[in-house]
Amino acid sequence: MPAPSPTLNPPLPIRDGISPSYLWLPEGQWPDLLTFLTSHFSDVEESTWLARLAKNEVVDIHGNVLQKNSPAKRGMCIFYYREIDDETPIPFEAHILHQDEHLLVVDKPHFLPVIPGGRFLQETLLVRLKKQTGLQHLSPIHRLDRETAGVMLFSHNPETRGKYQSLFQQRTISKIYHALAPALPAEDLPLTYRSRMVDGASFFVMQETQGEANSETFIEIAKCYGDFNLYQLSPVTGKKHQLRLHMSSLGAPIINDSFYPVALPCKGDDFSAPLQLLAKSITFTDPISGESRTFTSQRELDFSQLRR
Repeated sequence: MPAPSPTLNPPLPIRDGISPSYLWLPEGQWPDLLTFLTSHFSDVEESTWLARLAKNEVVDIHGNVLQKNSPAKRGMCIFYYREIDDETPIPFEAHILHQDEHLLVVDKPHFLPVIPGGRFLQETLLVRLKKQTGLQHLSPIHRLDRETAGVMLFSHNPETRGKYQSLFQQRTISKIYHALAPALPAEDLPLTYRSRMVDGASFFVMQETQGEANSETFIEIAKCYGDFNLYQLSPVTGKKHQLRLHMSSLGAPIINDSFYPVALPCKGDDFSAPLQLLAKSITFTDPISGESRTFTSQRELDFSQLRR
């Protein structure tokens, strides 16, 4: 379970940049808490839970310390710290572009996940930034794939967070991406591509289907490189994997895309072939000051990848 929402006040403090995780117990019957924990988290050793319990690091919503023989009942909420052994270091750094009393704007590298999940915890952008800046209320305002680099906005002021989130909800923010992909000689560019996107058969991919369009991208050529182009992509909507799927559907999958048009086996910790997709800039009218603001990534795509 992710870190608590702003309306759920965690009884455990942030530790080493990590907010406590929480879980509402589902329907079921268990003789004690340890039995529930070992059955629900089948990939976590019993000895790990015993160690966490011994350190008083498993508590209920009121902060009461739980023991291995504490009752486990449907509807109770428990808090704990998630841990990952032998997490692989990601050898790329984010750069801070801007910081004020409301926002933190960063230039994210390829391969770095934004938030903890799966096999990533400390090696995530959010945790790294919390440790670097000391901003404990830091929260991403929008999402960026692990494989994608570029500009990201974070809020660190809960009182004004909603104003910035509404920019994305109301689509009053302009985003420009750069992508390296094969040329499209049969297409008359620039063009606006629309389609209906839904979850694919695998949980991590999207697919297109018949029906009213719910995704839209404006596509133009920034520069030609023989059989390849540097494309400038301007998404109107913000569906998961929208740019990757749209380019693949047009017949120009983004260089080094391991999901589209075919999902390839996981490359694990191979950092040699970054997806050639970059969130180049974000422009919006600041909802508090009223000024026009643009933040631009200092990164560039790797044209040597065209020779791979």
